[in-house]
Amino acid sequence: MFCGFIRTHCYKVAIAALAALVFLEYGFGVFYDERGRINEAYFTFNLTAPRLWGGLQNSSDVSYSATSNMTLIALQSSNSSDPYQLDLLVDSLNFTGKPLMCPLVSPLLVGRTNVSKIAMPMEAFQEKYSPLLGPGGRYRPPDCHAHYKVAIIIPYRKREEHLQLFIQHMHPFLQRQQIDYGIFVVEQSGDTPFNRAMLMNIGAAEALRQDEFQCFVFHDVDLLPEDDRNTYSCPEQPRHMSVAIDVFKYRLPYEGLFGGVSAMTTEHFIKVNGFSNLFWGWGGEDDDMSSRIKYHKLIISRYPPSTARYTMLSHKKARPNPNRYRVMRNGARRSKVDGLSNLKYKRIELEMKPLYIHILVSIKPS
Repeated sequence: MFCGFIRTHCYKVAIAALAALVFLEYGFGVFYDERGRINEAYFTFNLTAPRLWGGLQNSSDVSYSATSNMTLIALQSSNSSDPYQLDLLVDSLNFTGKPLMCPLVSPLLVGRTNVSKIAMPMEAFQEKYSPLLGPGGRYRPPDCHAHYKVAIIIPYRKREEHLQLFIQHMHPFLQRQQIDYGIFVVEQSGDTPFNRAMLMNIGAAEALRQDEFQCFVFHDVDLLPEDDRNTYSCPEQPRHMSVAIDVFKYRLPYEGLFGGVSAMTTEHFIKVNGFSNLFWGWGGEDDDMSSRIKYHKLIISRYPPSTARYTMLSHKKARPNPNRYRVMRNGARRSKVDGLSNLKYKRIELEMKPLYIHILVSIKPS
C-alpha cells in the first residue's frame, strides 16, 4: 500500500511539473485590452529575423509604429500563457506523462455530405459550439494531441451571409478531422480595389503572431467542402484543395490552377515569399503563386476529384483586373522582392470573436 501511495504521488508530481513547463512555454503571445481587441498599428513582416521551430516568428520578427493616440502593444510576450491550451494538454496526458496522439486518419470522418445553404441563427450555433472552442474560436481535439496545427485564412469584405454559412459548415467539418485549428477572417476596410493576395499574406503573418502554426489553408469564403476525407492537414508539397467545384461541373478548369482553396506549410509559404502584393481587383494572384511554386522547385499536389469536391455559394462576379496579365509577366523572378518581404499594412482592429478571429486592416498600393 505504501509503495502504491509513493507511485501515485510521483505521477502527480510529474504531471504538475510538465504542466508548469507548458505554462511557461506556450501562449498566444499577444496582450489584449479589456475588450479583447488590439489597438491600431502599422506592421511589416521580417523574413530575415531568427525564427522558432517550424519557421515561426519570435518577438524580433515584428516591427511597427503606432499613432500617438494609440497604446503600443507588446507582441509575443514570453511571460504570457494560454490556460485553454494548458488544460487540454494536461487532460490528454496518460499515466506516462506523454500526450496521446490522435490517429493519422480520424475515426470521426463521415465522407461525402450534403452542403446546406441555409444558415441557422448564429446565436444558436454559437451556443452549441462555443463550449468546444477556446478564445477566438480556436479548437483542439479534447481527447488527443493533434498531428497538425493549421491556420485557416479567409480574405474577406462585405460577404456576411457567406461568412455565416462558412463558419457553421467548417467548425463541425474540421473537428471531425481532429486537427488543431484557428479561423482567421482578414477584412479589408475602405473602398480600394480588393487585394485578396495581400489579405492572405496578412492573415499568415497575424496567425504566426498568435501561435506556432505548421501550415496555412487559404480559403475563399464562398467555397464549402463536401467531403471530410479532404483533410485540411499540412501537405508535403503545396496542395490545391478545391479541385472539383460544382459550378465547373466538378472538373478542374486547367492544370496550373491554384485558386479557391489551397494549403501550404509555413516553411514553403515563407520560401516562396508568400503571395504577390500587386494584384488589386479580381484575378491573377493564384496563377502568380503557381509560377512561384514552380520557380522554387516545388510541386502542386491534389487529392482526387472524387474527394476534393466543393460547393460554391452564389455571388455577384467581380470585375476582372485589367492589369493582371502585365503584373504576371515577371512574377517568378519578382517573388524575391514582392510578397511577405515587403508586406505593409495598417491593422485597425483584432477581435477574438467566439467562433473566429477577426482582423480589420487598411491597405493601399505602395
